[in-house]
Amino acid sequence: MKLLKKIRDFISFRNYRKRNNRIESYLKDIRELILNDQQDLTINKSKNPLNKYGKKIFSQSDEDGITIEIIKRINSLDEGIFVELGVGDGTENNTLILKALGWKGFWIGNEKLKIDYVNSKNFSYICSFVDLENVVDLLKKGSSLIEENLIDVISLDLDGNDYYFLEKIIENNFRPKLFIVEYNAKFPPPIKWKIEYEKDHKWKGDDYFGASLSTYNDFFEKNGYKLICCNAHTGANAYFIKKEFINLFQDVPDEIDDLYMKPRYLLNNYLRFPISLKTINKFFN
Repeated sequence: MKLLKKIRDFISFRNYRKRNNRIESYLKDIRELILNDQQDLTINKSKNPLNKYGKKIFSQSDEDGITIEIIKRINSLDEGIFVELGVGDGTENNTLILKALGWKGFWIGNEKLKIDYVNSKNFSYICSFVDLENVVDLLKKGSSLIEENLIDVISLDLDGNDYYFLEKIIENNFRPKLFIVEYNAKFPPPIKWKIEYEKDHKWKGDDYFGASLSTYNDFFEKNGYKLICCNAHTGANAYFIKKEFINLFQDVPDEIDDLYMKPRYLLNNYLRFPISLKTINKFFN
């Protein structure tokens, strides 16, 4: 009934003048309703049952629910070790939910965290800009701080050079059970594309970032991992599980086309990032 009243009030502009220009609030309410409906339709159309578990708790959109279902299946719900590179201010990322579940881990990023924390063997934060020269040393330092060598989940969201960091990570035998990586969903399968490595790369808010899902998929397939999900709400994060656990995901489609999710960036309103000439030029190099 409250929903119907809001819609009637918006359509009729009821109490518009009395409420100090409430039209903007009504527009936001209706937009959220439409977006939620679109998300539900996308999930219902998905051939991947993992998408139905999507839920936002601390993640940008529905990643938390997918992560929880995956770690349930590999019997790691109660304990594990996480690492995340690119965590923002610490209030919204892919592994905060794992800390909430009691996991140990460490974060790497170049922003000041808003949260209260003390580096310890249960959780540590390394404030540093990441590049190819230091990424492995940073991972070794973080592992030393929490006194752990084996990692269960690694998440990367550094808005650019992630593919090249992954190469270094795998080469140096950091092989978690699960990788969560940001992919450039502008390029659907079978397009293969990635940015050139630039040590000081900073994302400019355009479409020049990361790598396509097919590029990531080829890399992970060669290194013993299997794509099992892309989050439905934004089409931003892909999940790759170690192949030794693939028998726990027999209900997941095998074809990349059935797993790919198109981009719904910028709070899912499907606005496209501006085109960078660097993006197009990559096809001509």
